[in-house]
Amino acid sequence: MQIKPLTENYFDEVILLANLVHGDNYLDMDGLLDMIRKGTKSGLNACFVAVDDNDKIIGFRTTYAATQWSIDKWCTPDKWPVNNDLMAYFKCSAIAPEAQGQGIGPKLLEASIDVLKQQGAKAGLAHLWMQSPGNAAVKYFTKAGGVLINTHHDRWLPLCLEDGYVCTICGNECHCQAAEMAIIFEQKQ
Repeated sequence: MQIKPLTENYFDEVILLANLVHGDNYLDMDGLLDMIRKGTKSGLNACFVAVDDNDKIIGFRTTYAATQWSIDKWCTPDKWPVNNDLMAYFKCSAIAPEAQGQGIGPKLLEASIDVLKQQGAKAGLAHLWMQSPGNAAVKYFTKAGGVLINTHHDRWLPLCLEDGYVCTICGNECHCQAAEMAIIFEQKQ
């Protein structure tokens, strides 16, 4: 397994994997291109893929650079550990079902954090799907140093109503909760 920057030769596979893991209409080409744009700063791309020995996607992570994403009603900046302009955003991650539990998610997260630090970010925020099987998303993010900022109900409902997203649990009317969590980046000495 290798971790590589997310480039256009992986776009189609990333979209398929995102929709398989997160639900139909979760990601399309326009959305992915926007994620790559928001994740690239100072010529550095903070979005990554994990590929097997045949260069097939087995996981990915999209991440936004600090100051290149919008703070919305699902954010609680007055509780964040750093100023808004130093906060990056961990947008999306998915691991192929057959590759889950092999430590791929933490490796993708680490790769993104390394680039985010180079871009000048001091912390990263995520909205984690609390209804993921076994609450795995929150568990893995907590293990990586994430701390809970807030819990948001119906976080993905607007995506269902406006963009046709179909949640793998709730269908076309998602009432899942999001754990707003932050990781403070430790600067390597």
